[in-house]
Amino acid sequence: MAKLKVTQIKSLIGRKKNHRLSVKGLGLKKIGDSKVLEDTPSVRGMVNQVDYLLNVEEVK
Repeated sequence: MAKLKVTQIKSLIGRKKNHRLSVKGLGLKKIGDSKVLEDTPSVRGMVNQVDYLLNVEEVK
């Protein structure tokens, strides 16, 4: 299965609560944090919701 490298590039200050919770659910805590996650529908949904806060790369 494909993997995604997700990096937070913007602050969560002043963002909607559900957007903050989605970023937390991805395992990110502060600007510059990165995680490699499985490309599942649930992860993809969270990434799509907060894509303006993240950089997403496909990792093989």
